[in-house]
Amino acid sequence: MKRLLGYFLRGLVLTVPLVVTVWVCYSVFVKVDGWLRLPLPGAGFVSTIALITFIGAIGSSLLTRSLVGWVEDLLSRLPFVRLLYTSTKDVLSAFVGEKKRFSQPALVELGLGNEVRVLGFLTQASAQRLGHDTSVVVYVPHSYAWSGQMLVLPTERVKLLTTDSAEFMAFVVSGGVTDFPKID
Repeated sequence: MKRLLGYFLRGLVLTVPLVVTVWVCYSVFVKVDGWLRLPLPGAGFVSTIALITFIGAIGSSLLTRSLVGWVEDLLSRLPFVRLLYTSTKDVLSAFVGEKKRFSQPALVELGLGNEVRVLGFLTQASAQRLGHDTSVVVYVPHSYAWSGQMLVLPTERVKLLTTDSAEFMAFVVSGGVTDFPKID
């Protein structure tokens, strides 16, 4: 009976992540595909991806940068819209934009005797604008959530790590369950 339970648990570990991944990908595909309501399955998904890529190409040209700037300026004048637009843009830019913010993994010493440490990402190399000339800003993501804590710390409490930031993020967000990334 113990062996059967072991097989079941192992099967659970192998099956559930696969099923969840396939279900989420399928749901996203169907949702995006349904936006355009085209009769050919997948055409809406492909069209949406092509449209986003096309907008990115146009937005990168010198001719349309002023138009993009004008639209962003307009959106920044509307109170609720400004909050929603800039927050969404900043979060996306932090992960995939030209100014990636989660590219510098860090080990932060929290405890007075330096016995408590957390893992995070250096997001600002100076907190001078906050009135802390010798401090930095570190974002510490929560495990299994899209949230985190921003910390302003003295520079000497932050040790920068040279490792792949994507692997490091996966390690932190998984609560340390995934393999620890190689540190150079």
